[in-house]
Amino acid sequence: MKSAAVVNYAPEKGSVEIREIESPTIGAEDVLLEVANVGVCGSDLHQWTADHSWPVNYPVVLGHEFGGRIVEVGKDVEHWKEGDRVVSETAAIISRDNPMTRRGLYNLDPTRKGFGYGVNGAMTKYVKVPSRILHHVPDQLPFEQACLTEPCCVAYNAVVKNARIEPGDRVIVLGPGTIGILCAAMARLCGAEVALVGLPQDAHRLEIAKQYGCEVIIGDAKPWAQQRDGLGCDGVIDAAGASITLKIALELVRPAGWISKVGWGPQPLGFNIDPLVQKNITLQGSFSHNWPIWERVIALLSSGQFDVRPIIGGVWPVTEWHEAFEKMHKGEVVKSVLRPV
Repeated sequence: MKSAAVVNYAPEKGSVEIREIESPTIGAEDVLLEVANVGVCGSDLHQWTADHSWPVNYPVVLGHEFGGRIVEVGKDVEHWKEGDRVVSETAAIISRDNPMTRRGLYNLDPTRKGFGYGVNGAMTKYVKVPSRILHHVPDQLPFEQACLTEPCCVAYNAVVKNARIEPGDRVIVLGPGTIGILCAAMARLCGAEVALVGLPQDAHRLEIAKQYGCEVIIGDAKPWAQQRDGLGCDGVIDAAGASITLKIALELVRPAGWISKVGWGPQPLGFNIDPLVQKNITLQGSFSHNWPIWERVIALLSSGQFDVRPIIGGVWPVTEWHEAFEKMHKGEVVKSVLRPV
């Protein structure tokens, strides 16, 4: 059976198109998932505009933020059955013997390959998923929201696991994309006062952050950072896709404060990082997520403690992927969601 798929077929800019593809054949430990919804990630846009910095296995079906129902189960799969509502993690291929995998940190296995760049992703009707990365989705959580578990897990890892927020902290988030807004919302959930910083063209996306109880700042955040005692904010979450924001973070954070860096930017630094030493700052990278983070985030989404609805700018059929990509690329919406046809 053939289905429409959003395929990134070459490394050149704009090399994405709809193709009819066959349903995948599953292995003994896989399930076949009928995709209900799939979120568009900044990395999908980067592969479309050809300004990504990771290897891609062309041609590949895009999409790694997805949920749906199981329609077929491999012969060795346990604890899952047809009809189960699930979301899937992104680590499609890992080495079971890698030391990071054995520690439960398979997201940091250097041989890891993910959906949408290493193997075919979910911007189509059916996707093959290893059963080890599935998670149950409670009935009360709609797939339009559940498919965004993945970026919420990125935010949880950056804000909760890789930072140290205490209630009453002042935290600045740089970059009002999906991850920046979700990081800001997560920091609010931890009890921080939060300011989200962007540029004039980010005005619409910054408005959405206000729904999470955040201050929004266009331009210089230093006055807000120094408002209490003149020393700077307690922590900075750098969720911008440019290297220069690290320089800004070093200026904003107080002595003995922390920076959690989750945004990617391939540009060389070209500035002095002595303030990192002088101010005794903790600089922490944050990448991806693992099984317990997914379970925690699904619980937060299902209980209503964490609400992703404000960031969803619309749902498009996969055949209208171009409009969904464009609206996100231009900043008209924070998050586009697709539905297979």
